Amino acid sequence: MAQVVGIEIEDGVAVIVADNPPVNALSADMRNELMWAIETAEADDDVTAIVVHCAGRTFFAGADIREFDKPPAPPMLPDLIDRIEASSKPVIAALHGTALGGGFEVALGCHFRVAVASAKMGLPEVKLGLLPGAGGTQRLPRLIGPQKAADMIVSGDPIPAGKALELGIVDEIVDEGSGGDLRAAAVAFAKKAVVEELPIRRISQIDDGIAAARSDMAAFDEHAAGLLARKKGLDAPRACIDSVKNAILLPFAEGLVKEREFFMELKNGVQSAAQRHLFFAERAAQRVDDMPKDVKPGKVDKVAVIGAGTMGGGIAMAFANAGIAATLIDVKADALERGLATIRKNYERTAARSGKGEDWVNERVARITGADSLQAVSDADLIVEAVFEDMALKKQIFGDLDRLSKPGAVLATNTSTLDVDEIAAATGRPESVVGMHFFSPANVMRLVEVVRGAKTGFEALSTAIAVSKQIGKVPVTVGVCHGFVGNRMLYARTRQVERAMLEGGSPQAIDKAMTDFGFAMGPLAVSDLAGIDVGWRARKQVGSTIAPVADALAEMGRFGQKTGRGFYLYSEGSRRGEPDPDLNALIAGIAAEKGVTRREVPETEIVERLIFAMVNEGARILEEGIAARSSDIDVIWVFGYGWPVQRGGPMFHADQVGAGVVAGRLSELAEACGDETLQPAPLLAKLAADGGTFGKL
Repeated sequence: MAQVVGIEIEDGVAVIVADNPPVNALSADMRNELMWAIETAEADDDVTAIVVHCAGRTFFAGADIREFDKPPAPPMLPDLIDRIEASSKPVIAALHGTALGGGFEVALGCHFRVAVASAKMGLPEVKLGLLPGAGGTQRLPRLIGPQKAADMIVSGDPIPAGKALELGIVDEIVDEGSGGDLRAAAVAFAKKAVVEELPIRRISQIDDGIAAARSDMAAFDEHAAGLLARKKGLDAPRACIDSVKNAILLPFAEGLVKEREFFMELKNGVQSAAQRHLFFAERAAQRVDDMPKDVKPGKVDKVAVIGAGTMGGGIAMAFANAGIAATLIDVKADALERGLATIRKNYERTAARSGKGEDWVNERVARITGADSLQAVSDADLIVEAVFEDMALKKQIFGDLDRLSKPGAVLATNTSTLDVDEIAAATGRPESVVGMHFFSPANVMRLVEVVRGAKTGFEALSTAIAVSKQIGKVPVTVGVCHGFVGNRMLYARTRQVERAMLEGGSPQAIDKAMTDFGFAMGPLAVSDLAGIDVGWRARKQVGSTIAPVADALAEMGRFGQKTGRGFYLYSEGSRRGEPDPDLNALIAGIAAEKGVTRREVPETEIVERLIFAMVNEGARILEEGIAARSSDIDVIWVFGYGWPVQRGGPMFHADQVGAGVVAGRLSELAEACGDETLQPAPLLAKLAADGGTFGKL
């Protein structure tokens, strides 16, 4: 291995330079060489102070996650940090880019911290189902106080250097805009520390911040309860809180031992395995295996969005939020006016909640221009059609776009179910047509299914992926079929939801089964929230009869929350649904018409039918090549449909349960219910027979 750490002496200051592209991960080699460098610098009588500096675009961005499932290699990161902190010479961390996780813990082990203004720092381990395992939960509370430390650790969100200075994490900020140089500033700070004999500050020995908390544990407990209320079902946030609490109650060394115990317990658990799986899956999903390496995405400076409804407005906001000018087009002037008014109202609501001012609102609203003619697409680099699901209308629009848009413009449809190839055929340039299926609300939800048609060109595909990432979305490339990946699996689940209701499962029981599994809301409550009429209209387009109960409610005008009645009853102004006694009679009547014998449906069966049916459909999707990899399916369901992150996605979950168990139970249910759609897909049956997993396909 090439050396990744060097020592350069400047006027008695040893500058330890780490250079391990792309993000200076704290691998075993990096830890070994850092330990050598610290010990070498301290042993040198001519060295009076030490600066830890990283080459490249970032400070240590964290541990090497790929090592988590390997035998530990010394020196362990906590031992390295302890050695840094124990130095008899002042050690200054020079922070730029992102100092995250283990990288931030290294910075906390140093005695002082100097950062450029653009630097960000934090402890994101909770997002991998872990806690900071190298002293982060013990040092940060001692430095800034337990409550503020808990905020950072439980959220996992990084903070900018300015905020870090305000909190007392950073000692000095270097203004790059005024020509400031981080390395020079850190060396100057080191010299000052020596000349002025600044006391070496070992955070492990600081007690002031936690002494006050120790005398009022009730305040910390109340604050912690508020943080955990938003993290139901997740093990890591609770462990983070318990470890921060140990920083208050235990001596540093004991708290460090307990922190490591928590870390190892979480690392070896299913939840962290699931969240680490999603970390890698999200990155893998952005690859298109057959994309030529020389393909470059087109530049997108101007976007046109067609349709000023909820979805179109949300898509326009997503681009505006990323600083991209968007033209919102609706040929109905009143619809356009409503759409623009709704956008402003949404921004004003966000500003009121977050404390952002009117200037913030006006800045974003100004990026969205309204137009009532398709002629306005003429200078757009990307056009996103977001009208309702009507094939004839979409084909008419794409025919018009073929005439009106400039050469090279990417023509995207936001369809959630319809055939992208048929839409593309309405143009003379199908290579420029791609699906970009956003999820509602589009300005919030992170998933975009990028639908690759049979004739979609690589440049259009690459542009759709790149611009999705640019606006903060998670793009996953999928093939063409009814419902693509997410909705196709949703339909498989909907079939079982409806079947379970007809057989005797109440809406409350079905929703409870899914919330107990980890979903924030049950499928029927979600249907009421989104509007029962949305799915009903989509099913009517293709003649689907998978949802007889929902269709009956829609025919009665019971669309959910917006009408006050759906699967539940809603009192005026309330979003909390109450059981509807009349619904039971409706369901029983439909069951009788269809010859379904009613019975008690256990919660375990509800979970198996809904979840395993999705897995089965996922297997068919993989067989057909609609999704490139099973982890893509997991990303789609986590980021688009609220699948609980601690369960890693439907295909990951199936691997945890075992393909044999899933296939066997589906066979039993298919026979018991007379539902042939539950028979195991060939791929699932093969994995069951061979002892294989989706993750190893």
